[in-house]
Amino acid sequence: MRLRLEEEKDYEEVENLTREAFWNVYSPGCSEHLVLHKLRGQKSFVKELDYVAEDEGKIVGNIVYSRMFRGGEMCDDIIAFGPVSVHPDYQKKGIGKALIQTTMEKAKKLGFRAVIITGNPDYYGRFGFRAAAGHGIYLPEMNPGEEAEFFMAKELEEGYLQKHSGVLEFDSCFEVEPAELELFEKKFPAKRKRDKKEGDLI
Repeated sequence: MRLRLEEEKDYEEVENLTREAFWNVYSPGCSEHLVLHKLRGQKSFVKELDYVAEDEGKIVGNIVYSRMFRGGEMCDDIIAFGPVSVHPDYQKKGIGKALIQTTMEKAKKLGFRAVIITGNPDYYGRFGFRAAAGHGIYLPEMNPGEEAEFFMAKELEEGYLQKHSGVLEFDSCFEVEPAELELFEKKFPAKRKRDKKEGDLI
């Protein structure tokens, strides 16, 4: 297993990997592969932190980062990671952990001061993430004082977020329209979507 920067020739393989990793997990089908596809073309995309995990020539994991936004302006020092994808056949083998830890160390060396994510607090808490509200950081749809456990932050420079609290936004490419997803899906082999259930994100 080795970690390396993603190359343009990997894009299709990584999009397929991302689709496999997220299919029917949080909702019927998934949209993370389209988010990844769109994100690579954004100014917010941090190419230096776009890493894949490779096993005997096969890409089995990927992590990407993007800069956050404040008041419509792109941040230079606060980033987010995601999607983080590990092929279902390779999950629970430490690949996601290796991708996260390696790239966060590189992010700190590159001068970034904090990382923002949405996800499972039980899992990401292992890496030092905690509710962003504890740092005074909120999403536009959140009320000040509201602690949304799924919205988390980790400082790469201690005390940085408390000095720069307020509302942060993800790149707009994280918002996916059903019509564009339906069109994008035509590039991939047909897969069956499960039925909707209580607790789905969408």
